Amino acid sequence: MRLCTFVQIDLTAKRKADMTIKAINVRNQFKGVIKEILLGEVVSEIDVQTASGIVTSVITTRSVRDLELKVGSEVIAFVKSTEVSIAKL
Repeated sequence: MRLCTFVQIDLTAKRKADMTIKAINVRNQFKGVIKEILLGEVVSEIDVQTASGIVTSVITTRSVRDLELKVGSEVIAFVKSTEVSIAKL
């Protein structure tokens, strides 16, 4: 199974400091490891290997840098009906 969608994550300094994984109310969460990052000028594609398969998320390149995401990073993919979000563990 491969899930792919577009999500924009806006992480201002205050929101990033206040955001915790426990504070996010999403039922469908997939813990995994980043297998590939395709960096673009504005948006980037993140492939996360989970126990259920690969989950792909498209997020802003700024968010990739702010979250310091790298291949091998442990993350959780949060899946809503219209988006996939990434949080670094």
